[in-house]
Amino acid sequence: MYPQQIIDALRHVRYPGSGKDLIESGMLEDDIRISGFEVSFSLIFPKENDPFQKSVLKAAEVALQTYVDPNISVQIHTKYKVESQTSKAEKPKINAKHIIAIHSGKGGVGKSTVAANLAVALANRGFAVGLLDADIHGASQPKMFHCEDCRPYSVEEDGRTLIEPIEQYGVKMLSIGFFVNPEQAIIWRGGMASNAIKQLIEDAHWGELDYFLIDLPPGTSDIHLTLISELHLTGVIVVTTPQPVALADARRGIEMFRNEKVNVPILGLIENMAWFTPAELPENKYYIFGKDGGKALAEELHIPLLGQVPLVQSIREGGDDGTPIALQTGHPAAEIFDSIVEKMKVER
Repeated sequence: MYPQQIIDALRHVRYPGSGKDLIESGMLEDDIRISGFEVSFSLIFPKENDPFQKSVLKAAEVALQTYVDPNISVQIHTKYKVESQTSKAEKPKINAKHIIAIHSGKGGVGKSTVAANLAVALANRGFAVGLLDADIHGASQPKMFHCEDCRPYSVEEDGRTLIEPIEQYGVKMLSIGFFVNPEQAIIWRGGMASNAIKQLIEDAHWGELDYFLIDLPPGTSDIHLTLISELHLTGVIVVTTPQPVALADARRGIEMFRNEKVNVPILGLIENMAWFTPAELPENKYYIFGKDGGKALAEELHIPLLGQVPLVQSIREGGDDGTPIALQTGHPAAEIFDSIVEKMKVER
C-alpha cells in the first residue's frame, strides 16, 4: 500500500457539513502512516462534539476496506480546527431569541401546516417571527402564505448583499420555492440541499427576531445535521398523527435529537389530525387515525404534549388558500394553535 491509495479512498467519503469529500474539505492531516496492513492518520473536524464525527469516522474506515484492501486495519485520530476570532466575526448569525425547528418523522402528517399556523399565532401575539422553509424537496410555505409568485430582492447591509425575506401576515419567510419554478422538481444531492439552506440562513436580512421557526424536511437527513451544526437550536417540536406508522417514525426522530452527539431539547409533541369533526356536527369526534396515539407517545417518552389538532376542513382550506387558520382570531381551530403557543412558554 502507499499513501495515494488512502487519499483516493477518502475521496469517496463526504463530510455532510460542507457537502464535499474529506480531501476536498481539507480534513486529512499530513500524517499518514503505513505498516504492512496497518494504517493510521488524522482527520481534522471543525469543532469538538461535531455531530458528523462518528458517522464520518466509520465511513472512512469502510472506504479504506472497500477501495484499498478488506483486511486493512485502520486507526484514525481526531483533531479539531479552532475557528479564529476573525472568521467568527465574519460569519453572520441569526439574531433570534429562540430558534425552534418543527419536525416530523414522515411526510403527510401536517408538519408544514402546523409550522405556518404557529408562526402566525406568534406574530398575532406581537412577536417578531421568521420562518425558514427548509423542506427543499417539498417546499410548501410559499403556497400556505399565498405568495407563490413572490420573488425576494437583495439589500445592502454593512457592505454585504443580502436576501430580503418575504413578509406576509407579520411573518418574515424564505423558501427555496421562491427561487425555482413551482412545477420544477428539485433533484439535488444532500450536500447541495444543505448548502442552499445555509445560504438562506447566512445570506439573508432577517433582522432582529423573537422567534425563528424552521420547517424541517420529514425524516432524518443531512439537512437536519447541517442545521444542528450551524445553529444553536432552542429546541424541536415534533408533529405526528395518531396512527402507529406515524408514531414509529416520530419516535425515531425524537431519538435522533436526543442522541448524545446531537443533544437538542424536545420542546414538545403536537398530535395533528387527532380526530375528525364535521362542520355540521361540531361536537362530534371521529377518531379516523386512532385515538390519543400522540398523547400516549408523549407520556411514554416524558415530553410535553403541546396540543391535539383536529382534522377539520377549515384548517385544510386555510393552507390551500394561503390564509392560515390562525389568522381568524376567535375561530376554534385558531384558538388551538394559540393555546399551543401559550404552552411553549413564550415571553416578550
